[in-house]
Amino acid sequence: MFAADRIRQCITAALASILVMCSGPALADSPFAHWSAIVVAGDWHAHSGGPSEAFDNARRDVSKELVRIGFSPDNLKQFSVRPERYKDTSPAKTEPKGIYEALVSLTAKAPDGCLVYFSSHGAPNGIVIDQSILPPGILGAMLDKTCGQRPTVVVISACFSGVFVPELGSDNRMILTAARPDRTSFGCGESDRYPYFDDCFLQTSPHAKDFPSLGSQVQTCVAAREIKEKMTPPSEPQLYIGPQLRPMLPLYAFPPPEPVKGG
Repeated sequence: MFAADRIRQCITAALASILVMCSGPALADSPFAHWSAIVVAGDWHAHSGGPSEAFDNARRDVSKELVRIGFSPDNLKQFSVRPERYKDTSPAKTEPKGIYEALVSLTAKAPDGCLVYFSSHGAPNGIVIDQSILPPGILGAMLDKTCGQRPTVVVISACFSGVFVPELGSDNRMILTAARPDRTSFGCGESDRYPYFDDCFLQTSPHAKDFPSLGSQVQTCVAAREIKEKMTPPSEPQLYIGPQLRPMLPLYAFPPPEPVKGG
């Protein structure tokens, strides 16, 4: 009996060790597991004034990519100007008050870091949020009160979005914008799947090792796309990384790209 019990114990221990080795990496927390994130589509019109799905397409697929990177769906909230159209992703209504309240709620339960992503039209005084403009100062105050001093990544895909860098740029933040303060960005037509900037974000993210490398690759991708499409003057996406955050971001590594399934 002793020998049989001992054999069973050994087999059980071996199986447990194999399960730990096989499941350990999958169960280990992502560095973004306890980050809060919001992704906002700020408009539904093309630059012509006609309808466009470009911003909501970006909202939906950027959110999917953030989950692939390691953000928890429970800590990520999406916003749309027309939320009733998108039952599959259940976004909230795009409005400043709702965005702020979501940040308050999410940062309370996911305290390690913040990510804020906007895709919309822009103006020299801010970004379009449905029927209003969200200026840099108001967004800065919202982030100060919610994200505070924790690591924060802000991505703003809009014309003239470089105006946000001086106001939001602080030691603990990375700011990536689709354009200089005095330039438009491109790809907001009625037939565009995404704005150029969002398209480049989605194309390059699976190949980036972290947010700084993603920012640089997005800049390169946008420049190449604009040359190909003969769009001028170039939008020149802006990338700012605060000195406190710069040495920390490589610790927040992205997972390797998923293998391509072939037959």
